[in-house]
Amino acid sequence: MDINWNIRQPSAEEQEAAARLSEELDISPLAGRILAGRGLRTAAEARAYIRPSLESLHDPFLMRDMGAAVDRLCEAIDRHERIMVYGDYDVDGTTAVALMYSFLRTQTDNLIYYIPDRYREGYGISFEGIDTAQREGCSLIIALDCGIKAVDKVDYANERHIDFIICDHHTPGAEIPRAVAVLNMKRQDCPYPYKELSGCGVGFKLVQAYAQRRGIDSKEIYTLLPMLALSIACDVVPVTGENRVLSFYGLRALNAHPSVGIRAIMQVAGIDGKTVTISDLVYKIGPRINASGRMKSGAEAVRLLITDDEEEATRFAQDINSYNQDRRDYDSRTTDEALAQLEADPENDRKHTTVVFSPDWHKGVVGIAASRLTETYYRPTIVLTAGEDDIISGSARSVSDFDIYTAIDSCRDLLTNFGGHKFAAGLSMHRRDLPEFRRRFEEYVAAHITPEQQRPTLDIEAEVELSDMNWKMYKILQCLEPFGPGNERPLFMARHLINNRNTRAVSDGRHLHLDLTDRIAAMDGIAFGQGDKANHLQNGRSVDICFYLEENTFHGHTTLQMNAQDIKLVES
Repeated sequence: MDINWNIRQPSAEEQEAAARLSEELDISPLAGRILAGRGLRTAAEARAYIRPSLESLHDPFLMRDMGAAVDRLCEAIDRHERIMVYGDYDVDGTTAVALMYSFLRTQTDNLIYYIPDRYREGYGISFEGIDTAQREGCSLIIALDCGIKAVDKVDYANERHIDFIICDHHTPGAEIPRAVAVLNMKRQDCPYPYKELSGCGVGFKLVQAYAQRRGIDSKEIYTLLPMLALSIACDVVPVTGENRVLSFYGLRALNAHPSVGIRAIMQVAGIDGKTVTISDLVYKIGPRINASGRMKSGAEAVRLLITDDEEEATRFAQDINSYNQDRRDYDSRTTDEALAQLEADPENDRKHTTVVFSPDWHKGVVGIAASRLTETYYRPTIVLTAGEDDIISGSARSVSDFDIYTAIDSCRDLLTNFGGHKFAAGLSMHRRDLPEFRRRFEEYVAAHITPEQQRPTLDIEAEVELSDMNWKMYKILQCLEPFGPGNERPLFMARHLINNRNTRAVSDGRHLHLDLTDRIAAMDGIAFGQGDKANHLQNGRSVDICFYLEENTFHGHTTLQMNAQDIKLVES
């Protein structure tokens, strides 16, 4: 697939700021440009960015309904009411439940948690969950990472004298549920200044507000931040503003003192004893927690996250690791079958969308399959499978800057349920409506997607010389972590590199070990899936390369290397 390289061009204001930062901080012009590209204009701003402070977190009482939420929670605890902590079955939902439950059990012992069954109850608040709360004698449900559209469910609970506090971050519908409090910074009437918290993040703000009201030392609630960092990383919310501060300190706490449960996951993931990064949360820890909700029950992930028993944690972590292997097997089979469907469709190459369905696919992996199909065809994608009765349901994934939630919303009259955000969503419909949904979804996307959104793009920080890529530059890049959406890892581009001595294909020809030079400096690197370019370089021809700068440790020796994201052959 041809990838567009977009080299970011700094504005005149950025160029002035970059020069000023370079001089005042005694850093290279390139480093100054990177800092200025993140909106930093003075040395003081740069130092504050590099050293995030928990003191910069916003007052939680700025969030609409926060006062009412804290009043009701205090009342429930003071009166020793039974409280249910309710959350979604993905990483954001299970970490939110674990965070809230871990805190509240220091305040009350009249507490239970509930994760809905992905297949029997579906996403979000369920009637079955409310019935369970009633049987258990709960008079308050705290819903996390779900509930913003559960108008009928909240009414059902109200009729049974069960109150709701909703902590959600998904896009609200036209009607807000009639709960005691609905905490969601995306409400149009909510003045909270930061709009990109995860569901777990909204739950943390409730904990923060309760702690303020009760005079609890902030240090006690900051021990919960590792779970919040995990939710931020895995729910792909922007790593900006409060999220950057919270994930920074969450990672620091996780590496210093991981909980018994998180350490057990690190052990089965093979990363115990190493410094855990955002990437490890996304690719090592998160998938294992998600696998519990996809293949078995999200409640098992919560049990692992909240346990203090090492033997129990080891057993749960091994179970979750087993679920993750099952998830991989289902994922591979579903993706292969979906690709076969598309290849058999004579109209596929002319379409702007991918919508595939099979009643045999496992519901727990359709979101992953949608992501894989998006990588292959690079267009808005929906993967559906059979639910109960004649209802089919699935997951949607988008491309570039295209708003797939709005595209699905344009077909809402055909849907029995849907929710999500700009880049990912879930939906369900009657099977009979699938052909019409396919037609209208394709029609909407074709009319609204731009040519730029139909081609993958790599946003490049700057064109560089290899001599720019030194340890001082790497240390500055480390200061910008944690990376994620909105605070992307700087991507560089170097032109006309040639084989230095030892560029070669490795791993049975699949990957490419790089040893390149621009005739002034040389650098090693790795290019996954690019082994076919070995002959071009070995024959003395040059390449342009787009890469991340990273460190590589081999046999106890640590060096800097390029991690190539794309390589373009230069024939002349």
